[in-house]
Amino acid sequence: MLKRLFPARSVRRSSRAPIGIGIFYGPMAMDLNPFRSCSRLNFLGYFMILLVFALIALSYHAVVLLTLAPHLLHAGFKSFFYFLLLLLFHLLLVLLSWSYFMVVFRDPGAVPANWKVLPEQNIEKEDFISSISLVPDNNSARPSSDGLERTPALRYCNHCQNGKPPRCHHCSVCQRCVLKMDHHCIWVVNCVGARNYKFFLLFVFYTFLETLMNTLVLLPGFINFFQQAKHQSVSPGKLAVTFLAFVLNIAFALSLLCFVVMHTSLLLSNTTSIEVHEKNKTERWKYDLGWRKNIEQVFGTRKVFWLFPVFTKEDLERVPALHGLDFPTCSDVNNV
Repeated sequence: MLKRLFPARSVRRSSRAPIGIGIFYGPMAMDLNPFRSCSRLNFLGYFMILLVFALIALSYHAVVLLTLAPHLLHAGFKSFFYFLLLLLFHLLLVLLSWSYFMVVFRDPGAVPANWKVLPEQNIEKEDFISSISLVPDNNSARPSSDGLERTPALRYCNHCQNGKPPRCHHCSVCQRCVLKMDHHCIWVVNCVGARNYKFFLLFVFYTFLETLMNTLVLLPGFINFFQQAKHQSVSPGKLAVTFLAFVLNIAFALSLLCFVVMHTSLLLSNTTSIEVHEKNKTERWKYDLGWRKNIEQVFGTRKVFWLFPVFTKEDLERVPALHGLDFPTCSDVNNV
């Protein structure tokens, strides 16, 4: 994680840049580059990690210790019902934390050091996309007979001095190219890419379920907040913790609902956040293999493991898209 806090700066070659990139990377462009200071956002990201743990601790205190635990002292079905709520709370908390640590510590996918670009004489004859452009090169994909898109690295990154595989983009915060990059998430101090996108989706999904459950559990206490405060039947500290936890949980639940809907739509169409613009310009998105196969490109083929932040060895061998270098296209799949 220290590498993300203090990313190594790329060494720029002194030779002339390939044709098609110079308009983005002249001396004047380098002086006016607005992405230079993006790496400083990593400091804010580590504060966000502490904020996540603080929110979990606050919610745990309000939901478990102040709301659910006292009802376990009563006998009968009511006590059993609150016991089930406690089990569900801790189950979601474990899955949420597991997914969170996986997306934080799992590398999203880096371009291999031996990734080859075309000879310089051929490079100058092609159109290129600079590392600050988010529009992929439609001419860089060459489907093969086995349904995998194998690209001769027509795209080139001036920052990394390396070729860019299909669906790869340069992150100005991490200061490197990320395979099948979706976005840089400041909440996890990491990019979301080919190798940790599943973990990110599970983290968002379980966090939404947890905050939704916390909101429903704390709702009765929030409704009685003003009445209890007026009659002073509950300590001010408990009222403050319950009120704050409810407000934060309902705010996060509503925000995460938007993320769940958006990323579910992206998942079912096999699209990243960066690729939405390109997808809208085409009649048929070339990576859209049908909703079932699109899910398998992210979660793997073993459905029993879809809800857990892990990949089986079988999926890693059978689904090349999980490695972020080769991707099947719809035309190739239809021809099989």
